[in-house]
Amino acid sequence: MKPKVTMIAWNQNDNYVVTAVNNHLLKVWNSSTGQLLHDLVGHADEVFVLETHPFDCRIMLSAGHDGNIFIWDITKGTKTKHYFNMIEGQGHGAVFDCKFSPDGQHFACTDSHGHLLIFGFGCSRPYEKIPDQMFFHTDYRPLIRDSNNYVLDEQTQQAPHLMPPPFLVDVDGNPHPTKYQRLVPGRENCADEHLIPQLGYVATSDGEVVEQVIGQQTVDQDEAGLEPSILDGMIRQLQLEQDQRTGADQESAANGPQNGEGTPRRG
Repeated sequence: MKPKVTMIAWNQNDNYVVTAVNNHLLKVWNSSTGQLLHDLVGHADEVFVLETHPFDCRIMLSAGHDGNIFIWDITKGTKTKHYFNMIEGQGHGAVFDCKFSPDGQHFACTDSHGHLLIFGFGCSRPYEKIPDQMFFHTDYRPLIRDSNNYVLDEQTQQAPHLMPPPFLVDVDGNPHPTKYQRLVPGRENCADEHLIPQLGYVATSDGEVVEQVIGQQTVDQDEAGLEPSILDGMIRQLQLEQDQRTGADQESAANGPQNGEGTPRRG
């Protein structure tokens, strides 16, 4: 196998450079002389995450598709801590990204199964305030492209970033209680009735009837006569009002000053 470098990182004071190679080794180099100092052995698959500690120049974090997360002392060439991301009933989860907190006391990782892993000192009580599973109900809604090649939500025909804040649901699409819905930016001050999404029953292509947030229905389901989402109605109303305001502004600009005075408009 021809060795290839998959990731490079400098340590905090730039004295060392760490490279991840596709033979699963990490190599520590002297950044001034180019001398190879250490081979770090531990990973069993390719590594695409190398993160230096924010202030301790000895510490480097690595994580890879083998589900392993290592904390290394690169000055000694030894591993300080190791975690294996085993998921019950599903094998290991490949680790895709990791970041240290600014104070260096915590780091967070994301894996191939949609998990956020938080490591650090102290207890986990502050994190028990939120449910184990949190998704937006729009996460898996299909997208389309319009004639200008812009991306739109298939159901509402709106640009995703212009849609109202989504609802928080679990992995099966069941909405969380209102206290969690207020965690979504834009819903902090909503009344309770606006934080309870409507649920509907939708037939899948296999004929199975499943319960889901109505806002997840597709265009085909709308055409089939199913109850439209209040959320989508709000979006259409807002778009209509915006179009009306735009039309009024254009008409006012076209008329211009009646007495011929005023600052000329730029084209």
